[in-house]
Amino acid sequence: MKINTKDFIVGKGQKIDLNQCPTDIKPLYESKSQCEEVLKDNIEQLSNLQTLHFATQSYPLLFVLQGMDAAGKDSLIRYVMTGLNPQGCQISSFKEPVGTELLHDFLWRYIKKLPERGNIGIFNRSYYEDVLIARVHSEIFKKRNIPKELITSKLWKDRYESINNLEKHLNRNGTKIVKIFLHLSKKEQKKRFLDRIDNPKKNWKITEADLNERTFWDDYMTFYQDCIETTSQDYAPWYIVPADDKKNLSLIVSQIILETMSNLTMKLPETSIERMKELQLFKEILLK
Repeated sequence: MKINTKDFIVGKGQKIDLNQCPTDIKPLYESKSQCEEVLKDNIEQLSNLQTLHFATQSYPLLFVLQGMDAAGKDSLIRYVMTGLNPQGCQISSFKEPVGTELLHDFLWRYIKKLPERGNIGIFNRSYYEDVLIARVHSEIFKKRNIPKELITSKLWKDRYESINNLEKHLNRNGTKIVKIFLHLSKKEQKKRFLDRIDNPKKNWKITEADLNERTFWDDYMTFYQDCIETTSQDYAPWYIVPADDKKNLSLIVSQIILETMSNLTMKLPETSIERMKELQLFKEILLK
């Protein structure tokens, strides 16, 4: 099974049309069992790389997941990240800002959750919500008490610039950033919503707010397109991954993460002469 992740990456300055980008592609697997086997192998490789990554403690890794409701962000994290050591992997989910968060700039609460060197950070939604949902629902600004003179026609351009500057700064300091847009079709979302209604075990997953957001589908696609075109950079690329088939999605994303980690310059710390003497002393103590 060969997956060319370059098929899904958005180049710097590249124009896209989300209406033309596929939400579903031919299965990359021949059977469910083959898919599970490949995913298992990818996760095992990721686990080994994570151990090396944690020991090296050079690069922070940040994976940003964005997508419409029911695109599969939660299940993707569950299936692809199951083999990773929780000690070196932090998953952050962001809901509507409240309290102190509203008294700071829009990037503040996300910066606090950035991964340390040697750690992996996964943002389940991110600061991109502040150029997406905040753009669809302009009334949000009333809650955030932003000075009126700042709410101009340049607002979104300024926010894109702030995001690009943040990601450039992080990259300059060693953080590797990969952003993944789970591209779900409106038809498939409807199917998943109906399943959440019909399946008692999934009833908790759907709310009236989910249905309300669905009515703004076209707006979201317009703003996602603008956002991805403006913020996909060589140092922080966007991948548009078809999300209608969750098995394909898991295989593609696991390959993206695997390639990202494999391309890092990592090796175990060298053991100095002093450290070897210390270890020998430990051994002697243990063998007494």
